[in-house]
Amino acid sequence: MWDTSKDYRLLVADKSVELFLRAIEGANLKGKWNKKKALTSARNMIPEIQTLYYSYLNPEEMAETTQIKSLKRNADEIVRALGGEAWYQQFLELVKRDEKYKLEETIAKIKFFLNTISGIRRRLLLGKIKDPIIGIDIKTGLISSVSKHPGADKLLICNINLGERAITVVTNDLTLKEGNQVAVALLPPTTFREITSEGMFLGDEGGVLKDVKGELGNLPHGIPLEAFNEARNFVEVFLK
Repeated sequence: MWDTSKDYRLLVADKSVELFLRAIEGANLKGKWNKKKALTSARNMIPEIQTLYYSYLNPEEMAETTQIKSLKRNADEIVRALGGEAWYQQFLELVKRDEKYKLEETIAKIKFFLNTISGIRRRLLLGKIKDPIIGIDIKTGLISSVSKHPGADKLLICNINLGERAITVVTNDLTLKEGNQVAVALLPPTTFREITSEGMFLGDEGGVLKDVKGELGNLPHGIPLEAFNEARNFVEVFLK
Protein backbone atom coordinates (compact mmCIF):
# COMPACT_ATOMS: atom_id res chain seq x y z
CA MET A 1 0.00 0.00 0.00
CA TRP A 2 1.34 3.42 -1.00
CA ASP A 3 1.32 6.11 1.73
CA THR A 4 -0.28 8.92 -0.26
CA SER A 5 -0.18 11.27 2.73
CA LYS A 6 3.61 11.43 2.26
CA ASP A 7 3.69 11.59 -1.53
CA TYR A 8 5.81 14.62 -2.40
CA ARG A 9 3.80 15.28 -5.56
CA LEU A 10 0.71 15.92 -3.46
CA LEU A 11 2.62 17.82 -0.78
CA VAL A 12 4.16 20.24 -3.29
CA ALA A 13 0.85 20.64 -5.14
CA ASP A 14 -0.91 21.51 -1.89
CA LYS A 15 1.76 24.05 -0.95
CA SER A 16 1.69 25.56 -4.43
CA VAL A 17 -2.03 26.28 -4.05
CA GLU A 18 -1.22 28.20 -0.85
CA LEU A 19 1.51 30.09 -2.70
CA PHE A 20 -0.90 31.04 -5.50
CA LEU A 21 -3.64 32.20 -3.13
CA ARG A 22 -1.21 34.45 -1.23
CA ALA A 23 0.24 35.82 -4.47
CA ILE A 24 -3.17 36.65 -5.97
CA GLU A 25 -4.69 38.11 -2.81
CA GLY A 26 -1.70 40.40 -2.29
CA ALA A 27 -1.17 41.43 -5.90
CA ASN A 28 -2.30 44.57 -7.68
CA LEU A 29 -2.80 43.12 -11.15
CA LYS A 30 -4.04 45.68 -13.64
CA GLY A 31 -6.10 44.63 -16.64
CA LYS A 32 -9.12 42.51 -17.47
CA TRP A 33 -9.23 39.40 -15.34
CA ASN A 34 -11.59 37.63 -12.96
CA LYS A 35 -10.00 37.56 -9.51
CA LYS A 36 -13.00 35.92 -7.85
CA LYS A 37 -13.05 33.07 -10.37
CA ALA A 38 -9.30 32.53 -10.06
CA LEU A 39 -9.47 32.34 -6.26
CA THR A 40 -12.54 30.08 -6.29
CA SER A 41 -10.96 27.65 -8.75
CA ALA A 42 -7.77 27.46 -6.65
CA ARG A 43 -9.72 26.87 -3.44
CA ASN A 44 -11.64 24.09 -5.18
CA MET A 45 -8.35 22.25 -5.52
CA ILE A 46 -7.79 21.94 -1.78
CA PRO A 47 -10.45 19.27 -1.02
CA GLU A 48 -9.40 17.31 -4.12
CA ILE A 49 -5.81 17.11 -2.88
CA GLN A 50 -7.02 16.25 0.63
CA THR A 51 -9.06 13.36 -0.77
CA LEU A 52 -5.97 12.02 -2.53
CA TYR A 53 -3.93 12.30 0.69
CA TYR A 54 -6.12 9.59 2.25
CA SER A 55 -6.76 7.48 -0.84
CA TYR A 56 -3.75 5.13 -0.40
CA LEU A 57 -3.80 4.52 -4.13
CA ASN A 58 -0.69 3.67 -6.07
CA PRO A 59 0.66 6.71 -7.97
CA GLU A 60 -0.39 5.28 -11.36
CA GLU A 61 -3.92 4.76 -10.02
CA MET A 62 -4.02 8.29 -8.58
CA ALA A 63 -3.08 9.67 -11.99
CA GLU A 64 -6.38 8.43 -13.44
CA THR A 65 -8.69 9.62 -10.65
CA THR A 66 -11.45 12.22 -10.97
CA GLN A 67 -9.53 14.35 -8.46
CA ILE A 68 -6.50 14.68 -10.77
CA LYS A 69 -8.81 15.51 -13.68
CA SER A 70 -10.51 18.13 -11.51
CA LEU A 71 -7.16 19.71 -10.60
CA LYS A 72 -6.30 20.08 -14.29
CA ARG A 73 -9.76 21.44 -15.06
CA ASN A 74 -9.51 24.06 -12.32
CA ALA A 75 -6.01 25.03 -13.49
CA ASP A 76 -7.46 25.62 -16.97
CA GLU A 77 -10.23 27.73 -15.42
CA ILE A 78 -7.62 29.87 -13.66
CA VAL A 79 -5.76 30.49 -16.92
CA ARG A 80 -9.02 31.66 -18.50
CA ALA A 81 -9.81 33.81 -15.46
CA LEU A 82 -6.39 35.45 -15.71
CA GLY A 83 -7.00 36.35 -19.35
CA GLY A 84 -6.03 33.35 -21.48
CA GLU A 85 -2.81 31.61 -22.47
CA ALA A 86 -0.80 34.86 -22.65
CA TRP A 87 -2.38 36.17 -19.42
CA TYR A 88 0.82 37.68 -17.99
CA GLN A 89 1.46 39.96 -20.96
CA GLN A 90 -1.34 42.40 -20.14
CA PHE A 91 -0.12 42.70 -16.55
CA LEU A 92 3.44 43.46 -17.69
CA GLU A 93 2.21 46.04 -20.20
CA LEU A 94 0.17 47.95 -17.61
CA VAL A 95 2.53 47.90 -14.63
CA LYS A 96 4.54 50.96 -13.58
CA ARG A 97 8.27 50.67 -14.14
CA ASP A 98 9.18 50.83 -10.45
CA GLU A 99 6.72 48.01 -9.69
CA LYS A 100 7.82 45.68 -12.47
CA TYR A 101 10.22 43.52 -10.46
CA LYS A 102 7.54 42.79 -7.86
CA LEU A 103 5.06 41.92 -10.58
CA GLU A 104 7.57 39.58 -12.22
CA GLU A 105 7.93 37.75 -8.90
CA THR A 106 4.14 37.37 -8.64
CA ILE A 107 3.90 36.11 -12.22
CA ALA A 108 6.67 33.59 -11.54
CA LYS A 109 4.76 32.28 -8.50
CA ILE A 110 1.60 31.87 -10.57
CA LYS A 111 3.52 30.07 -13.31
CA PHE A 112 5.11 27.71 -10.78
CA PHE A 113 1.68 26.90 -9.35
CA LEU A 114 0.11 26.28 -12.77
CA ASN A 115 3.05 24.14 -13.90
CA THR A 116 2.96 22.11 -10.68
CA ILE A 117 -0.75 21.36 -10.97
CA SER A 118 -0.74 20.76 -14.73
CA GLY A 119 2.21 18.37 -14.49
CA ILE A 120 1.10 16.33 -11.49
CA ARG A 121 -0.41 13.51 -13.56
CA ARG A 122 2.82 13.13 -15.54
CA ARG A 123 4.88 12.95 -12.34
CA LEU A 124 2.49 10.43 -10.77
CA LEU A 125 2.92 8.14 -13.77
CA LEU A 126 6.62 7.87 -12.87
CA GLY A 127 5.51 5.54 -10.07
CA LYS A 128 6.47 4.98 -6.44
CA ILE A 129 9.26 7.43 -5.72
CA LYS A 130 9.97 8.57 -2.15
CA ASP A 131 12.08 11.59 -2.94
CA PRO A 132 11.33 15.32 -2.61
CA ILE A 133 12.62 15.87 -6.14
CA ILE A 134 9.56 14.07 -7.60
CA GLY A 135 7.38 16.95 -6.39
CA ILE A 136 8.76 19.30 -9.04
CA ASP A 137 9.69 19.16 -12.73
CA ILE A 138 13.25 18.62 -13.91
CA LYS A 139 13.63 19.71 -17.52
CA THR A 140 16.28 19.88 -20.21
CA GLY A 141 16.88 23.47 -21.27
CA LEU A 142 19.06 25.45 -23.65
CA ILE A 143 20.64 28.72 -22.53
CA SER A 144 19.51 31.30 -25.11
CA SER A 145 21.21 34.33 -23.52
CA VAL A 146 23.40 35.28 -20.58
CA SER A 147 23.85 38.70 -18.98
CA LYS A 148 25.42 40.11 -15.84
CA HIS A 149 23.15 40.84 -12.91
CA PRO A 150 22.85 44.66 -12.69
CA GLY A 151 23.09 44.60 -8.92
CA ALA A 152 25.50 41.75 -8.22
CA ASP A 153 28.89 41.18 -9.89
CA LYS A 154 28.99 37.50 -8.94
CA LEU A 155 25.61 36.57 -10.44
CA LEU A 156 24.47 35.88 -14.00
CA ILE A 157 20.97 36.09 -15.46
CA CYS A 158 20.26 33.24 -17.88
CA ASN A 159 17.28 32.96 -20.20
CA ILE A 160 16.44 29.30 -20.73
CA ASN A 161 14.56 27.78 -23.65
CA LEU A 162 12.50 24.82 -22.41
CA GLY A 163 10.84 24.18 -25.74
CA GLU A 164 7.24 25.04 -24.90
CA ARG A 165 8.21 28.02 -22.72
CA ALA A 166 11.12 30.10 -21.49
CA ILE A 167 12.24 30.87 -17.94
CA THR A 168 14.82 33.01 -16.17
CA VAL A 169 17.41 31.50 -13.84
CA VAL A 170 19.86 33.49 -11.71
CA THR A 171 23.11 31.65 -11.00
CA ASN A 172 26.53 32.18 -9.44
CA ASP A 173 28.26 29.98 -12.02
CA LEU A 174 30.02 32.63 -14.11
CA THR A 175 31.26 30.09 -16.68
CA LEU A 176 27.84 29.53 -18.26
CA LYS A 177 27.44 30.59 -21.89
CA GLU A 178 24.79 30.84 -24.57
CA GLY A 179 24.32 27.41 -26.14
CA ASN A 180 24.98 25.35 -23.00
CA GLN A 181 22.39 22.58 -22.59
CA VAL A 182 21.44 22.33 -18.94
CA ALA A 183 19.18 20.52 -16.50
CA VAL A 184 16.81 22.85 -14.66
CA ALA A 185 14.73 22.22 -11.55
CA LEU A 186 11.54 24.31 -11.74
CA LEU A 187 11.26 25.67 -8.22
CA PRO A 188 9.20 28.23 -6.31
CA PRO A 189 10.67 31.55 -7.47
CA THR A 190 13.39 33.36 -5.55
CA THR A 191 14.26 37.03 -6.04
CA PHE A 192 17.91 38.09 -6.13
CA ARG A 193 18.13 41.88 -5.87
CA GLU A 194 14.99 42.55 -7.91
CA ILE A 195 15.61 39.76 -10.44
CA THR A 196 13.35 36.72 -10.09
CA SER A 197 14.79 33.26 -10.66
CA GLU A 198 12.30 30.55 -11.67
CA GLY A 199 14.52 27.57 -11.10
CA MET A 200 17.90 26.10 -10.30
CA PHE A 201 20.53 24.45 -12.48
CA LEU A 202 21.61 20.95 -11.56
CA GLY A 203 25.30 20.50 -11.02
CA ASP A 204 28.06 18.83 -9.06
CA GLU A 205 31.30 19.91 -7.43
CA GLY A 206 32.56 20.98 -10.84
CA GLY A 207 29.72 23.46 -11.30
CA VAL A 208 26.58 23.48 -13.42
CA LEU A 209 26.19 20.55 -15.83
CA LYS A 210 26.61 22.18 -19.26
CA ASP A 211 26.26 19.34 -21.76
CA VAL A 212 23.08 17.62 -20.63
CA LYS A 213 21.44 15.02 -22.87
CA GLY A 214 17.71 15.08 -23.62
CA GLU A 215 15.05 16.84 -25.65
CA LEU A 216 14.16 20.41 -24.67
CA GLY A 217 11.37 20.48 -22.10
CA ASN A 218 11.71 16.79 -21.25
CA LEU A 219 13.53 14.91 -18.50
CA PRO A 220 17.32 15.02 -18.95
CA HIS A 221 19.29 11.78 -19.23
CA GLY A 222 22.23 10.50 -17.24
CA ILE A 223 22.18 13.06 -14.42
CA PRO A 224 24.38 12.02 -11.43
CA LEU A 225 22.41 11.56 -8.21
CA GLU A 226 24.41 14.19 -6.31
CA ALA A 227 23.29 16.83 -8.84
CA PHE A 228 19.79 16.70 -7.34
CA ASN A 229 20.85 17.43 -3.75
CA GLU A 230 20.49 21.21 -3.72
CA ALA A 231 17.12 21.20 -5.49
CA ARG A 232 15.95 18.40 -3.18
CA ASN A 233 16.83 20.51 -0.14
CA PHE A 234 15.01 23.50 -1.65
CA VAL A 235 11.83 21.43 -1.96
CA GLU A 236 12.09 20.35 1.69
CA VAL A 237 12.46 23.99 2.79
CA PHE A 238 9.47 25.00 0.64
CA LEU A 239 7.30 22.37 2.33
CA LYS A 240 8.26 23.61 5.79
